[in-house]
Amino acid sequence: MTTQFTYAEIKAAQQRISPYIRRTPQFELELDTSLRVSAKLENLQLSGSFKIRGALNTVLSLSEAELKRGLVTASGGNHGMGVATAGALTRTPTTIYLPENTPQSKIDKLRKVATEVVVQGAVWDDANALALAAAETGRCYIHPFADVRVLAGQGTLGMEILQDAPDLDVLLVAIGGGGLISGVATAVKTLKPDIKVIGVEAVGAPTLKESIDAGTLVTLEKIETKAGTLAPRRSADINFRIISELVDDIVLVTDPEMKSAAEWLWENVGLGVELSAAAAVAALRAGSFQPDPDANVGVIICGAGPDGFPAT
Repeated sequence: MTTQFTYAEIKAAQQRISPYIRRTPQFELELDTSLRVSAKLENLQLSGSFKIRGALNTVLSLSEAELKRGLVTASGGNHGMGVATAGALTRTPTTIYLPENTPQSKIDKLRKVATEVVVQGAVWDDANALALAAAETGRCYIHPFADVRVLAGQGTLGMEILQDAPDLDVLLVAIGGGGLISGVATAVKTLKPDIKVIGVEAVGAPTLKESIDAGTLVTLEKIETKAGTLAPRRSADINFRIISELVDDIVLVTDPEMKSAAEWLWENVGLGVELSAAAAVAALRAGSFQPDPDANVGVIICGAGPDGFPAT
């Protein structure tokens, strides 16, 4: 598998997946900070998050012989749902490995779509080791953030954002393993080189921030966040290289800040999102990132979930 990644691959991915995915809306939010932001609502995407883009682009790139072998991956939930949905669309068997910190609601949802769901391992990295071992039996492994086909699919988000909001000066993007921001940054920096791309990580899982600060990939000793989709202990070379080159800064948000942002999105806009999907909004509400007063700011609301719902 090549590790070279270009904008041409994003354009090809858009042509490949556009008949199957939703063109999600760009929606203007007026935050309680009085800041207006343009939000890309990928919580309304097929499968519940942006992850279907990369998963589907990868699956549609496979040969019939590869599809017959079946698909396997490890996920915090959203990538697994993307792969399972892509498998259902192509009638391909799917096996999804999930870490034990995956919310039960995501496990239950995946079991309705995937052929097999295995919950094992403390964090994503542990589940991924099991998925890689399963791939040795012949199944086709789809990495959630270090496959150029996945990055190209995620990059289609950047194309859509600038088509719908061409005046953006700054775009905030949540970071887990780095697949979303790698694809999106490649797209938007190609189309508009002067746009700023700001990554947002959880305080309890600063995988890329620590790597960028160290100048090399680091492996976190532990994960201390409930935002499971933002929580690999280690990223990958291709993501580190792209983020180092194209992302202007990475800021951190706490779990309570993400929870507060998710609650605000539910109470004020009616959007049901997970913690990670509220990370970009949290960075603005908490002041982790403070844009210039006259800047046009965009955020990606990357996945649906119940984290903003009132306790019952």
